Amino acid sequence: MDKIKIGFIGVGGMGQNAHLKNYCTVPECEVVAIAEIRPELRKLVAAKYHIPRTYASHTELLVAEKVDALVSAQPFTRHGTIIPELLQAGVPVMTEKPLAGSIAMGEKVVAAAKASGTWQMLGYHKRSDPATMYAKAEIERLQASGELGKLKYVRVLMPAGDWVANGFVDLVQSKESYPELAGDPAPDDMSPELYQEYIGFVNYYIHQVNLLRHLLGEPYRVTYADPSGVLLVATTPSGAAGVIEMSPYTSTLDWHESAFVAFEHGYIKIELPAPMAINRPGRVEVFSDPSNGKIPQTLVPTLPWVHAMRQQAINFVRAVKGEIKPMTDSVEALQDLQVARDYIRLLRGA
Repeated sequence: MDKIKIGFIGVGGMGQNAHLKNYCTVPECEVVAIAEIRPELRKLVAAKYHIPRTYASHTELLVAEKVDALVSAQPFTRHGTIIPELLQAGVPVMTEKPLAGSIAMGEKVVAAAKASGTWQMLGYHKRSDPATMYAKAEIERLQASGELGKLKYVRVLMPAGDWVANGFVDLVQSKESYPELAGDPAPDDMSPELYQEYIGFVNYYIHQVNLLRHLLGEPYRVTYADPSGVLLVATTPSGAAGVIEMSPYTSTLDWHESAFVAFEHGYIKIELPAPMAINRPGRVEVFSDPSNGKIPQTLVPTLPWVHAMRQQAINFVRAVKGEIKPMTDSVEALQDLQVARDYIRLLRGA
């Protein structure tokens, strides 16, 4: 297929500025229709982005349109309900992270994906940042060559900061209130208070939970949760250690997210920009000290001016066309929910 046809489900803040505006500028695809429950917003967004057809619900869109893929930006606590319905269309589905609001709902989504014969890609956009993509390729190369020894340790740091970075400056808004929608049922293994803490962790730190696995290159299990709520410690089957540092400090006007991947004889550092920053990739630094008389070197590659959200749209389109594998899938995203549950269990003993 030369240009894939995409249907969009939900064009609120993240729907527009994290996703729609990027897909509308990817030459290999065409957004042919949107579904949005707010009539005025639906009309305004369609006019701005020159989208020919609009619908009041995803069910209307699915009945009327023949699309090659769907992009859905919905509250994740409704994913257990809406995503299985979208997957029934039999085309690839791109959704925001996380997979769902609970492990049970996540399992429901995974089962629906398997039954549909298609796949779901999650919006873990940090994997699509040019810095992460470069670092991941270099990690795999170093692991294959063995020139810096074994991968020993991965640390992900994510202080609270200005994640918006003026990224909503061109957001189309209406005066309509957001209608109340029924959410997925809460899990039965947590009190309401504990579930809210779990939801808070999943909403804010699931990116780092996923990024840690991506950089380690293998599954991991949580072995320690510091009572401060700042530190998550993990280990892998190969013996590599992993750490997530969660807001040990805050930043009001900046974003300081980073990752550090240590080998026996060198490291890779990644610095990531604010999630909604545009035309700005992350930064990578590769240090190698292989010894044996070789001079240590530090490499800082120059990366293209492409931000993670746009590259994520490009990667999804390429995956739909069969050029690459999806950057993530629902099976792996379910592991993220389990990691989050294990962390809360260790943190609170429940």
